Amino acid sequence: MSDTRRRVKVYTLNEDRQWDDRGTGHVSSTFVERLKGISLLVRAESDGSLLLESKISPNTAYQKQQDTLIVWSEADNYDLALSFQEKAGCDEIWEKICQVQGKDPALDITQDPIDESEEERFEEIPETSHLVELPPCELSRLEEIADLVTSVLSSPIRREKLALALMSEGYIKKLLGLFRVCEDLDNREGLHHLYEIVRGVLFLNKAALFEVMFSDDCIMDVVGCLEYDPALVQPKRHREFLTKTAKFKEVIPITDSELRQKIHQTYRVQYIQDIILPTPSVFEENFLSTLTSFIFFNKVEIVSMLQEDEKFLTEVFAQLTDEATEDSKRRELVNFVKEFCAFSQTLQPQNRDAFFKTLANLGILPALEIVMGMDDLQVRAAATDIFSYLVEFSPSMVREFVMQEPQQTDDDVLLINVVIKQMICDSDPELGGAVQLMGLLRTLIDPENMLASTNKTEKTEFLSFFYKYCMHVLTAPLLANTAHDKNSKGELGTEATHKLFQYLQEGSTKINPVCPGALRFMRRIIGLKDEYYNRYIIKGNLFEPVINALLDNGTRYNLLNSAIIELFEFIKVEDIKSLIAHIVDNFYKALESIEYVQTFKGLKGRYEQEKDRQSQRLNRYRRDARSLDEDEELWFNDEDEDDDGEAVEKSRMEDDFSDSYGKYMETALVGLVDYPDDEDEEEEDEEEEEQSPRKRPRLSS
Repeated sequence: MSDTRRRVKVYTLNEDRQWDDRGTGHVSSTFVERLKGISLLVRAESDGSLLLESKISPNTAYQKQQDTLIVWSEADNYDLALSFQEKAGCDEIWEKICQVQGKDPALDITQDPIDESEEERFEEIPETSHLVELPPCELSRLEEIADLVTSVLSSPIRREKLALALMSEGYIKKLLGLFRVCEDLDNREGLHHLYEIVRGVLFLNKAALFEVMFSDDCIMDVVGCLEYDPALVQPKRHREFLTKTAKFKEVIPITDSELRQKIHQTYRVQYIQDIILPTPSVFEENFLSTLTSFIFFNKVEIVSMLQEDEKFLTEVFAQLTDEATEDSKRRELVNFVKEFCAFSQTLQPQNRDAFFKTLANLGILPALEIVMGMDDLQVRAAATDIFSYLVEFSPSMVREFVMQEPQQTDDDVLLINVVIKQMICDSDPELGGAVQLMGLLRTLIDPENMLASTNKTEKTEFLSFFYKYCMHVLTAPLLANTAHDKNSKGELGTEATHKLFQYLQEGSTKINPVCPGALRFMRRIIGLKDEYYNRYIIKGNLFEPVINALLDNGTRYNLLNSAIIELFEFIKVEDIKSLIAHIVDNFYKALESIEYVQTFKGLKGRYEQEKDRQSQRLNRYRRDARSLDEDEELWFNDEDEDDDGEAVEKSRMEDDFSDSYGKYMETALVGLVDYPDDEDEEEEDEEEEEQSPRKRPRLSS
């Protein structure tokens, strides 16, 4: 089915009362033999798989909402929704549902849902009493109407009946007409009754009523009614705020009138929910679930409509990065993008993926690089929020962008360096922005969230990039506060890190406050037990300043002494082979005189054990090789036997050869391969390549 009328998204309501997107497809209504009835079928547009198969039951209450939604419940706590791309498709399926159930398609709800707990109490009600009888909509009857609305809230069935009655004969609009009369007459008693009525109608939790109440010609009167809370001495001025203070600004002209109306409506309904309505009690907390869904689907629709308008978004990013754009205009633009990203949180993962890919293609990251470095605090704060959405969604996408930057720009304006500088230079006394940026930076450089990447080289490539182009920016404040030469701008990351370790050489004799800081840093790195870092430490000979600091400290028993001893003790206990070999080979002569702890003798013992193990392996290999020579000699000598029964003997020898070869391969494999753990084997390979004069033979694959 290719027509767009039948194109729908399938949603289910989860335990947190949020709508989960189950996919996009095309809906049809057809007889299903297995279900014995007309059913709704939705097949995925991607592969034709079945997303939904639901029999249209005569006892199910279906609701049509916002012209493009059909919502129903199939079982306890299992709500379903079909969101149609076009109103025509929704109307077509709605008519089919009503036809099966024998209902009037002009109504937006097919029937009253039956609450089993009340079914017996109301089974004597005649079928003809399907509606609640409403008093005439007159000023003198407002108190009676308010009492009726309030009284039905405790009964699900009566709520349904009242909702059906209110939807008939334009009753809501008549009530709002009375509101204008009461306000003109300053009739406070009537206004207080209207507050109770409108609040109660909202608690009926019916989308069909919301469609009327939140329409352009009604919503401000609804807000007006809610200003007159009887508990307040003076009414609130919500309408004044919405019409005068909260001005809607089109950062780029929106030509689609439907989109503009949807944005206005969503903002006002969100204001009603968040600001005007009091916090619901435990009894009332489920009364506004449909209002939450109404806002949710509006936001989904707004994001989808904006995302599809590439001309609009392209213009937004063009003006955002244009140097000629005025500061006030740029502030509006960046706040729009921030709100746009916030709306995207209503989308399900697959839709959010498409959303952020669209932003990436339009240049969101280069734009952030520019606006995050601006002087305007509001612009920087909004840009940081946008950046956090991107990092939380896909750190890999951000990493991929920043690794391409050095080819196009110099180090000073790299996005991550801009982030680091903003973190360091945060003017907030409470460092709120700095803490937020620190968390984002930690996410980007955390190796743990690189492991699941499809790009298996991401960890190595990104960390190498970070050390080369960014580490010197991150460590610059520390170096500036401790180094005699404060000009560290041109240093590479590896040099800056090496310099940090070299401060240890000053030891306790100069009482340099950075010594314990650098030592803790090195201890943390070694604690990771990551061979990538271990190789860097060995290559840079970074243990030399540590050992110099220990020796310079002499016999003093202080914090520096304890911290350094603990560092070497950790290496010994964890048996970090590459570091043990490096320390013993290069520094043991300087350390062997330290006998007040057994740490260094223990390191030497570990080192000797490993050398013995390698020697045993080598001897085992040689022994197995000699056994092979003897077996071959015996086998060839067997060929000199006489020729009687030559054919039979030849066959026997071929069989013996097969057996012999199999036994040989088994023996050879056992002799050559010790089957250590994968991690140990990698470490041993590296040690032997660096230390042993003879490398261990490898089996060819």
